[in-house]
Amino acid sequence: MSNALLVAGTTSDAGKSVVTAGICRWLVRQGVRVAPFKAQNMSLNSMVTADGAEIGRAQVMQAAAARVEPEAAMNPVLLKPGADGRSQVVLLGRPVAEVGALDYRERKPYLLERSLECLADLRRRFDVVICEGAGSPAEINLRDRDIANMGLARAAGLPVVVVGDIDRGGVFAAMFGTLALLSAEDQRLVAGWLVNKFRGDARLLKPGLDMLHELTGRPVLGTLPMLKGLWLDAEDSLDLSTVVDREDVEGPYGADVLRVAVLRFPRLSNFTDLDALAQEPGVLVRWASRAEELADADLVVLPGTRATVADLAWLRERGLDRALNERVAAGRPVLGVCGGYQMLGHEIVDEVESKAGAVDGLGLLPVRVRFGAEKVLGRPVGEAFGERVEGYEIHHGVVTVEGGETFLDGCRQGSVFGTTWHGALENDGFRRALLREVAALAGRRFVPSPDTSFAAAREARLDRLGDLIEEHADTDALWRLIEGGVGDGLPFVPPGAPAVRAMEGERL
Repeated sequence: MSNALLVAGTTSDAGKSVVTAGICRWLVRQGVRVAPFKAQNMSLNSMVTADGAEIGRAQVMQAAAARVEPEAAMNPVLLKPGADGRSQVVLLGRPVAEVGALDYRERKPYLLERSLECLADLRRRFDVVICEGAGSPAEINLRDRDIANMGLARAAGLPVVVVGDIDRGGVFAAMFGTLALLSAEDQRLVAGWLVNKFRGDARLLKPGLDMLHELTGRPVLGTLPMLKGLWLDAEDSLDLSTVVDREDVEGPYGADVLRVAVLRFPRLSNFTDLDALAQEPGVLVRWASRAEELADADLVVLPGTRATVADLAWLRERGLDRALNERVAAGRPVLGVCGGYQMLGHEIVDEVESKAGAVDGLGLLPVRVRFGAEKVLGRPVGEAFGERVEGYEIHHGVVTVEGGETFLDGCRQGSVFGTTWHGALENDGFRRALLREVAALAGRRFVPSPDTSFAAAREARLDRLGDLIEEHADTDALWRLIEGGVGDGLPFVPPGAPAVRAMEGERL
């Protein structure tokens, strides 16, 4: 029994993450114990598991779809890009190195071995494992060191389904070209196609689907319609518009709307903190990168960042520091989260991330920050505004509070709030209380909806993904692949890439 499947994609943002989540939700509805897996994830959105490991938010979302607790084995390798072209490597939930692209290549055989161990462990403990690829499997310049797509599929004997985004156009060329650029050995594992984000009459698409089947020998296993309003733990900047700038915001519960401007840092991280704000009726969340875009905002949020000092410099270059000072002088609300909170203090001493030494902060909160070599990972619990708050923290900066009022683990002074806790806004009672405070400071007659549940909203969206697979994919064919793997007789599509020499440890 294969008991596993790899969901690859013709491009980034083709829909691999949501299709993986949808398959997980469909399977768990059938009484199957299922786990998600992504060998290597490059993302600035991460979360801390119950046992203190840092993994990508997409795998946390997929675990929720599977109704299981997320764990480090579900995302053994996480890459977090920095400001200098280097990335932090997080292995099994713990940071182990800062590397450039060429340095990282040399580590791939070792990382493949660790990833295969994690996948094998999950396959032993779960009925089914649904794996997600990364980017495209046809990146021929990277294939010899691939650990997330065909390299993983061949090493673990995984059948592969390729997802294509038809909304971008050119989906047939992307699918055919993906297959034609794979070696014969890799092509043998590609079992079929999923067309994603389709709008229109499916009858018009059928001739193309039939021709794709004829040309490649692989069937189309489903045409999935475009779903709006999902905003499920976006992985990267391609997905930012799904978190904010949405068109499906409900009208306000009270008399006024509340406008929130979020600074769009170049190295923005954990912007999933905004999801709960964006789903509140009457809360309009927008990105901002210029000072004038803050003018009508009732709340300005400085979110997390992977490069605090570099993004603080970006902020100053754009005159956003002056705009923030003017806001605070007028008593208008500002919220900083993690890196954004660190910027609000008087001084940042960083010999770890940027190695810039002592840098002046914005001076809007009575705190000082010193970066430590060890990353702080935790799942803190506390109270604010009389409400219980659960969150998670991921940071090198250690904050010393020198005044003001306590706000979660951080600080409040007047209309300025700061905390290192991510995920705090997902707590419904706390979010409502904060929004009431912001509305009072901003002079808005905004009233938070009393019955909005972020957890229920997320669960409903995961159910929509399960429905998407159940109603629009060939689930019988998916079952056959999961249970029996790829059968014999799939044709080779020329020209194909040269055969790839196995990395040390690759099991062919």
